Amino acid sequence: MTLTTEPSSSIDLFADTALDDPYPLYEVLRRIGPAVWLERHDAWFVGRYGDVKAALSRPEIFSSENGIALTTEANRQFLNGTVLAAGGMRHVQLRRPLSQQLASRAVKSLIRETRSRAEHLATEYISRRGTFDAVELATEFVAGQVVHLLGLPDSTRPELVASAAATFDMFGPDNARYREAAPLAAAMMTFLSSEVSRTSVRPGSWTHALYQAADDGDIGEDDVVPLMSAYTTAAMDTTTHGITAALHHLAGPNRYFKELRAGRLKAAAVFNEAIRLNAPIQGFGRRVTQDTRIGDTRIRAGEQVWLSYGSSGRDPRQWGSFADTFRPGRTSGDLHLALGHGPHTCAGRHLALAQATSLLEALAHNGTRLEPGGDPVRARNNILHGWETLPLTITPDRNRIRHTPNRAATQA
Repeated sequence: MTLTTEPSSSIDLFADTALDDPYPLYEVLRRIGPAVWLERHDAWFVGRYGDVKAALSRPEIFSSENGIALTTEANRQFLNGTVLAAGGMRHVQLRRPLSQQLASRAVKSLIRETRSRAEHLATEYISRRGTFDAVELATEFVAGQVVHLLGLPDSTRPELVASAAATFDMFGPDNARYREAAPLAAAMMTFLSSEVSRTSVRPGSWTHALYQAADDGDIGEDDVVPLMSAYTTAAMDTTTHGITAALHHLAGPNRYFKELRAGRLKAAAVFNEAIRLNAPIQGFGRRVTQDTRIGDTRIRAGEQVWLSYGSSGRDPRQWGSFADTFRPGRTSGDLHLALGHGPHTCAGRHLALAQATSLLEALAHNGTRLEPGGDPVRARNNILHGWETLPLTITPDRNRIRHTPNRAATQA
């Protein structure tokens, strides 16, 4: 363990209670200093908005290589060579093959299809169910489209959905969740390697474009499946948790669902505020390549920092005295770091926003009231923050949709 006289803390950010509600702990750590040594994890916690943003802007100093996860094993064996853990020109090389497909202009061409999918699912859930699980709805919507865009066989979707969260557990410390996730993450890569090939993916799809990039010599043949896996898992879980966070807040005792329905509030503002307040990915690590400082704290070359997206979204230095309050439409609400910043900004951010706004608008168009439908259950994950189940009740707009009883209830 590194010896230091700098600010330190024995807080375990990955204990069950911390994962359920990390925000009071983030507040404590932000007050201690701009960088706080986490004694349990041998890493510096960086949680103030300005410091997190500055670090993300300087990948030559705060490097993803051999530092994005909190264990040596994950960095060297599981993440080595992947787009998330790559730096410099290697990172550019791995992101380039899908840069056109993920650009804002390309995603705009998918808007009609995305809205159609959202409208279909929203009307189905409202008319048949009334009370529904927001996680189930968001997963079905997001995963269905992501698998389609990547051109993967539809038979791979259940395995991908079931295993994706395990990939994110691998970024945390060597705890029980990490040890349970390791074989699941390895099994997912084995599954994809056996199921995905040039002949099994849809022509014209994103994965087809990766194989074309390999043929052109832009990436290696052995880069295709890891790249496809990274885009799949990141696109599914982060967007799903972001949508469910938005629905959770809209179902609270406030006027926002009514305002969204009336067009006085934009769905994009709702989504941005939800992920500012509840970042789907709470943080990633970085390895410092040279001696540097964060505030008055000296960080030595080779040490690791944990950049907390979740904490940065609650920092009153950036968001004011109501940093912990859901206020969609706040000034500069889209400046959050929940989707990263700098060269490692989420490549699928335009698609995530399109999916979220389409589904939120479809639900607001077809429902008049959104309310809690039961007790939600948190999904505990080393870096993902969301729910296992989030029951909600929506009242159908009878001028737009005809409500029929739940099939199971009718048969009972």
